[in-house]
Amino acid sequence: MSSEYQVRNPYTGELDYSFAEPTAEELAQRVARLKDNQAAWQSSGVDARIAAIGKFREALRRHNDPIVEALTIDTGRVFIPKLEPQVVDTVIEHKISLAAKALADSARRQSMIPGVDGWERREPFGLVANITPWNFPIILSFMDAIPALLAGNAVIIKASEVTPRWVEPMNAAIRDCPEIGPVLDIVAGTGAAGAELIRHADAVAFTGSVKTGKIVYKAAADNFIPVFLELGGKDPLIVLESADVDVAARAAAICSSQSTGQACQSIERIYVHENIYPEFREKIIETARNIPINYPDKSTDPIGPFIFDKQADIVAEHIRDAVEKGAVIETGGKIIDHGGKWLESTVLTNVNHDMKVMQEETFGPVAPIMTFSTVDEAIELANDSKYGLSAGVFAGTNEEAREVGARLKAGAISINDAALNALVFEYEYDPYGHSGLGRARHGTEGILRFTREKAFIENNTNESQVVAAYGR
Repeated sequence: MSSEYQVRNPYTGELDYSFAEPTAEELAQRVARLKDNQAAWQSSGVDARIAAIGKFREALRRHNDPIVEALTIDTGRVFIPKLEPQVVDTVIEHKISLAAKALADSARRQSMIPGVDGWERREPFGLVANITPWNFPIILSFMDAIPALLAGNAVIIKASEVTPRWVEPMNAAIRDCPEIGPVLDIVAGTGAAGAELIRHADAVAFTGSVKTGKIVYKAAADNFIPVFLELGGKDPLIVLESADVDVAARAAAICSSQSTGQACQSIERIYVHENIYPEFREKIIETARNIPINYPDKSTDPIGPFIFDKQADIVAEHIRDAVEKGAVIETGGKIIDHGGKWLESTVLTNVNHDMKVMQEETFGPVAPIMTFSTVDEAIELANDSKYGLSAGVFAGTNEEAREVGARLKAGAISINDAALNALVFEYEYDPYGHSGLGRARHGTEGILRFTREKAFIENNTNESQVVAAYGR
């Protein structure tokens, strides 16, 4: 029997929504339907799949308002819920433009053996379980679901129990698109539902914490299926002496506070050359003080409430630990409780790498700043992390910034900017360390990672080449 799961409203703090946690039997039935339909979806061909996903794009546009309304309540913010469907629309356009070429058979070519040639073909895994987080519920679901579908897979999305309200209107959009409905489904559920889906899946895509990612990794290994993990970051920003201080300070404040800092590519560590530090400090504090929280005016962004209330406790602990070890709160720094929980854009100085705020993922609007005297020192500090999702470098020239970026242990480097990988999806990269496993979801690889490669090796002679090689 299904049990009711109570859901907290991040803006009011009230339990004002519930959903039925799916049973193992219910999940098995939903998975079976998708698997039954996957073969026909695969055999329909990439052009037909592109056309079907184009129809789904139209359905999403028709259902935009109820999806945005639900997502606004789920996340306690206004601007980003409006943006998320627009980003998904862009993702669909981008992946469709890549799919036909990416999924085409390779050219036939001659092997090392005369009379034997061959080629490769991409084939889907089958059913992809896409286990998604609460910070960008729609974007981080469909950045994997769309390429997986284009590759010929069926997809079941497990939405976070923290933000489940968008699932119902999104499933309505899926039902409104008969071309895609047979191979796409979304279910809200806890970790138990995610674990059950892994048992049935042929591949897993997971976005979330390192702790849960390790559990998913082990479960996938037990089932001997591929897994793709994006597990967050502790992104550094290096500001060299030659940088434009105004631009760098503003970017540092915004990129540490945007979306309440609840983004994998948020800037969480800032390293500033000692000669420009006084000016940088003054300007980042000024910018941070002018970034509003969206209370009592909910329409004010970019800092909304903590979507997951327990994250506020983690951020508060990082700040407490830093202050106890000598850090100075220049602005912000205290959790504000209006039912929901907020934190104003917070700047910390006099920090060091003995503090949690410089080592563990904070996932809140906090900008801790250290100084450095040499480029080597800045690079050593930036690389002193178990994470390596992305990083940014500000310098007087792009060439100077590139030289530093080339030495950083991070998958995506923003040159004279920060967190550009949140806006640009064309360029492929691999995360370092605990930030993930497998290729990132961008570019052509975002499609190809949901396929396996099959080789066709063809004998064009009248004699078995194996017999000729080994026969007597």
